[in-house]
Amino acid sequence: MKRRLLDIYDALLLDLDGTVYRGGEAVPGAAQAVRAARENGTAVRFVTNNASRSPQDVADHLTNLGVSAKPEEVSTSAQAAGTVLSERLQPGDEVLVVGTTSLADIVESVGLRPVRSFTENVKAVVQGLSRDAGYRDLAEATLAIRAGALWVACNMDPTLPTERGELPGNGALVAALRAATSQEPVVAGKPARPLMDEAIMSSNANSPLVVGDRLDTDIAGAVTAEVDALLVLTGVTRPAELLAAPAWLRPRYVAASIGDVCGPANGLEIAAQRAWEVDRTDHALTVRCTGNGPSTDELALLRALCAAHRPVEGGDILVRAEDDTTRDALRTLGIARSAVP
Repeated sequence: MKRRLLDIYDALLLDLDGTVYRGGEAVPGAAQAVRAARENGTAVRFVTNNASRSPQDVADHLTNLGVSAKPEEVSTSAQAAGTVLSERLQPGDEVLVVGTTSLADIVESVGLRPVRSFTENVKAVVQGLSRDAGYRDLAEATLAIRAGALWVACNMDPTLPTERGELPGNGALVAALRAATSQEPVVAGKPARPLMDEAIMSSNANSPLVVGDRLDTDIAGAVTAEVDALLVLTGVTRPAELLAAPAWLRPRYVAASIGDVCGPANGLEIAAQRAWEVDRTDHALTVRCTGNGPSTDELALLRALCAAHRPVEGGDILVRAEDDTTRDALRTLGIARSAVP
């Protein structure tokens, strides 16, 4: 019997936005994957850079979408930011909060005093996504940071995937403060280690698997934490971006969605594929479908292409199709127009 990912790893560290759900809709197969993990004895942690909601709110949202979750299974970048602040400040220090009430509650829970306006007593600024954040919030934070306050960003996600499309994320607002202060924040969320370390520790995992939809946060976070990763294509990262990514930023596995954690591991790994023959030169990949392997779908082709093209610094490469099957598969992957002559 072929080994599943669930049989290899003792914990799944699941991203949320774009992986388990998109806005108010669960990704198909997510509930079944989480249930299968629990039945297998595999720990589940919902690891999110979204700092706008409490663990209880996240668990309630997941449960309402049909994905069973408990607050203690949720690790957020807001919690990680609270840990960073508590390690660097003294009990009772004032922290200017740019974010939701939930973020302010986390600041208070670690023994610090959340405030919303700058005074000379403010020792730090913590910034998380809030859909209600406005100019005044950014102005107060700018004054504090310019006065020397520690600046902690919950995450640097430039966008947030929703059912309506990608919307501005916390990183977009962080960029505004960076421009106004010429300073750089301490980052708590993915790809930095604080959030990843907390999730791994809370799950008591020895061999966790990160599952996410973004190269720049989820996969980079796995690289930073030195654990394996599965990239799913239900969120931000597109196949062409994966192919162009530098070798160090490649996940071990790539799949259509989170539901594939229940499938055979060897079929998901980035590696040469018997059904797709790839010849590589310095400037191009030439591909043909042999039809000899167990899978001739487009994701198997993507895995074969990524195995053949592993640039040190990253970069696009020309892909030449030698048959109609390959040409159609490349078109489905979204790289045909720019890559196939």
